[in-house]
Amino acid sequence: MSNPYYVGGPVPLEYFFGRASEITTAFDQISKRAHLAIYGSPGMGKSSLLRYLAAPEIWKRRGKDISKVFIVSLSCAGISPFTPSGFWREILNRLYDDANEALRADIDQILDDEQVEKGDLRRILKKIGQQDKFLLLLLDDYDAALRTNDQYTEVEMLTFLSEFRDLAVHSNEGRYLSTVVTTFRRLNELGPTITPGGSPWYNHYLFRLLRPLTTDEVSNQLFVQISGLFREGVLKIIDGHPALLQNAGYLLHETLEAGQTPNIDIFTRDFESATEQYFRDTWRFSTDEEQILLMLIALCNLQGRLNRNTRYGLGDVDLVFSQRSRELVDLEERGVIQHTVSEGKTVYSFTSSMMEWWVIQEIQNSNEEKLLARERVFLNLMSREQAQKTQQAIRWLWQNKDTVQSVVITVIKQFFGAPA
Repeated sequence: MSNPYYVGGPVPLEYFFGRASEITTAFDQISKRAHLAIYGSPGMGKSSLLRYLAAPEIWKRRGKDISKVFIVSLSCAGISPFTPSGFWREILNRLYDDANEALRADIDQILDDEQVEKGDLRRILKKIGQQDKFLLLLLDDYDAALRTNDQYTEVEMLTFLSEFRDLAVHSNEGRYLSTVVTTFRRLNELGPTITPGGSPWYNHYLFRLLRPLTTDEVSNQLFVQISGLFREGVLKIIDGHPALLQNAGYLLHETLEAGQTPNIDIFTRDFESATEQYFRDTWRFSTDEEQILLMLIALCNLQGRLNRNTRYGLGDVDLVFSQRSRELVDLEERGVIQHTVSEGKTVYSFTSSMMEWWVIQEIQNSNEEKLLARERVFLNLMSREQAQKTQQAIRWLWQNKDTVQSVVITVIKQFFGAPA
């Protein structure tokens, strides 16, 4: 039996599941020739969703006329270095493959020029409209368009984004264009600062956060052969993350096909190795302030699991959390953390225990030099006294790695119902 789970990139149609609400929203925007910006954490399924939206089978299944649309799918990260001319050129290159002879002749003429501009695509859109069709752009990794490089200055970026908005909204040819873009964070958090009195370059998008999958969606996709406490443990580790689900299912299927019984230690070791990049990217794409907050949450949770005689002091962490609600809400929306309220107190935890373990490892793998380099960020978030307490707690982790390792292993085994 072939493995029913898919790892290593955007999932093909036969492996795609869930996201009914997001799919409906996307097709609604497309039908209106409107624009959608989807954002979410690494591995949340953004690229898979774009692949799904581009599939002719899906259009037919939903009663949409695929003959009326030219679909161009591309990853902006693949345009290296990113430049506006390179972006417009890549769109026309990909459009060329599906264009008829007359449209190809127009595209050829444009591509012969050294620079390709917004106006060039505008002329092509007019030609597309004359054929009673429209262009759908599915732009993955749009973050690349929101970062400067040696050939792409801040001024050029703002010009490009403003021109793109003008093309989509204010030009007559915008009637023949719809776009769906994906990013790690909301566009307004990534792009250039708007000058006073300037028109926001991003306000023509409908924003949708790609959240973790629901409990039912995850549970329905996990092997029925995996039951009881082991199943509950796997579900806790996944906690709605699509890429984690695919990886967990893939590993468990291999084990079952080999006629073996899943082993907690082997599974967690292999699962951590297979999914490390998602946790690393979640950390890397977080702001400096968010990284400190994640460290504080990990330190708080670890402290509660330690023997009273070996605990470290953290000071008034609740005060820090109460003052940084915006960052915590963003982390929670992206599915990195969650919160509960008990007796009027808000308690934060990681949605995936593996992400928590990864943050603890990140703390343990740092050093005094890296810690001092974060001094400014600590002081932006908390008082000097609180910063000193937190830094001392981090140093405690460095000095007690074996104790920390033992605690984490015990917690993970308890997820699976194994004795501590």
